[in-house]
Amino acid sequence: MDSSLPATQNPPPSTLGASDYSAKDIQVLEGLEAVRKRPAMYIGDVGARGLHHCVYEVVDNSIDEALAGFCKEIRVVLLKDGSVRVVDDGRGIPVGTHEQTGKSALEVVMTILHAGGKFDKKSYKVSGGLHGVGVSCVNALSDWMEVLVRRDGKEYKQRYERGKPAGPVAEVGLSPADAPHGTTVWFHPDRQIFETIEYQYDLLLNRMRELAYLNKGIRIILSDERTGQTDTLHYSGGIIEFVSHLNKNKTALHPVIYFEKDFDHSQAEVALQYNDGYAENLFSYVNSIHTIEGGTHVMGLRAALTRSVNDYAKSNKLLKDKDRSISGEDLHEGLSVVVSLRIPAPQFEGQTKTKLGNTDVKGLMESLCGEALRTYFEEHPADARAIVLKSMNAMAAREAAQKAKDLIRRKGALESSVLPGKLADCIEEDAAKCELYIVEGDSAGGSCKQGRDRRTQAVLPLRGKILNVEKAPLHKLLESEAIRNLIMAFGTNFDSDFDLSKLRYHKIIIMTDADVDGAHIRTLLLTLFYRHMRDLVDRGHVYIAQPPLYKVKAGKQEAYAFNDAELAKILASWGNPKNYHSQRYKGLGEMNPSQLWETTMDPATRAMLQVTVEDAMKADEMFTVLMGDAVEPRRQYIEKYAKEVQNLDI
Repeated sequence: MDSSLPATQNPPPSTLGASDYSAKDIQVLEGLEAVRKRPAMYIGDVGARGLHHCVYEVVDNSIDEALAGFCKEIRVVLLKDGSVRVVDDGRGIPVGTHEQTGKSALEVVMTILHAGGKFDKKSYKVSGGLHGVGVSCVNALSDWMEVLVRRDGKEYKQRYERGKPAGPVAEVGLSPADAPHGTTVWFHPDRQIFETIEYQYDLLLNRMRELAYLNKGIRIILSDERTGQTDTLHYSGGIIEFVSHLNKNKTALHPVIYFEKDFDHSQAEVALQYNDGYAENLFSYVNSIHTIEGGTHVMGLRAALTRSVNDYAKSNKLLKDKDRSISGEDLHEGLSVVVSLRIPAPQFEGQTKTKLGNTDVKGLMESLCGEALRTYFEEHPADARAIVLKSMNAMAAREAAQKAKDLIRRKGALESSVLPGKLADCIEEDAAKCELYIVEGDSAGGSCKQGRDRRTQAVLPLRGKILNVEKAPLHKLLESEAIRNLIMAFGTNFDSDFDLSKLRYHKIIIMTDADVDGAHIRTLLLTLFYRHMRDLVDRGHVYIAQPPLYKVKAGKQEAYAFNDAELAKILASWGNPKNYHSQRYKGLGEMNPSQLWETTMDPATRAMLQVTVEDAMKADEMFTVLMGDAVEPRRQYIEKYAKEVQNLDI
């Protein structure tokens, strides 16, 4: 060691010896301390998503009681103080002494990780949740929690503070006659943990609605004491009503096909219906957990559907060429389907549980679904014929699109080395550092090109409005020069050929005027990305620029405002001067390059919205309402929200 090294300075890492790392350096986090230390490991993140996930974990315990046949009603209440109360009429968490720990079973469940009644399959044949991690994690991440258990004619209560019992489980009275059994969990999220503790009613409503669809007959009542809003969710038809909801603004080609099969202590439910649209809506679940990435249960269903439709088409001579087959891809178009699987031992890929990995499930699902579909097709030939004809039309469109792609490829128009002429590219070669601004018109494009940082920012102007892909078959997309230019600029190709690894810009920023036309162009672009380049949205690559609406000056003071409220706030901070001048920008082209850089393109000062899909079902519904063929739903939407419109240019 260098003798000149000051005594107070730590030695560099390369000089540390084995003696510097000893037993005293090993930390043991007791109880729920590990959860508080690394909360994102257990709930995903500490933002809005993780905050709402805590509610889902508590409700999932009640849903498990419903799956076991003991719970009929769940109440979720958002209280004015920011806390949440979840009440169910299940059996109630056991409160007797736990032999292994000597503590009340209630305290064990609420304060010890991996403790619960879901491991031996006696109390619960199937369950979701995190197998003993969920509710104890919520307890750890709450500044306080209270649990009230009603069972055996009595009520028991225990309070916790940041995961630690404030006292023993206490008997507090007799169970009321109208609610003899059940569990109430009341908790307040900890400000020390979460970035926000403000619950969004709509997010919770979407998940509660989903759970009500998946567990037919259960009643979930969500209420918000902050606003007085209440929704009762009860669907006796279960996922049949779910699929009907998905297609409510579309033209269905046949009634909902539904079948339910039991196998090996498990249960599979499938509901599907084709519509006259071009998009697929597939929602898959395992034990009420949304498997966003699908898995073996979805693979089995798809294989069964492909085989059953082909068998019917060939046996009824609907395919003119006996050597041709309808592909699985052809069966995606216009399909709305919900598959719900309940199994005792699900094997998920990853902690987030977005994909089922049980290898035996694929074969079982393929066999069960194939048998059910063949029977249905034999009994309902008109419905089977409608599905075959729909898939044959999709096959013809796919083949036409493939020919168009091949023609374009021969010309080199979709190759990543060929870029559209109007694209002003950036110098940087690292895609992670690159941004692409999609701007409205040549005028705004000119200002953007002059004002940008040429090292990392590229600009692609669009002339007019792109094709509405919600109403167009696949091959029509490739006839649109604007869409081809976007595909070429991204470098990813699109639809089934989409390859995210080839994306040339990791930030794709939509920058349109703050008027009706600008909003329409933005919606058309988002529809294209959502329907045919979904990974761009799911992986967080799409942004919406937020150019200012006003420039205001008073004397030597000058500022930009993004809306009327901000304008009023700026003026108030200036003492509400009487002699001020404000300019409302009708378009980006009215800004000179330096203003556009300063307000909208400078990473140090700009404001942008990242486009995310928190609820795919709601997003699909909105795209269908706004961009689909049906006029009536769009008229109703406009009538409902017309009074909330601001800055409407006439």
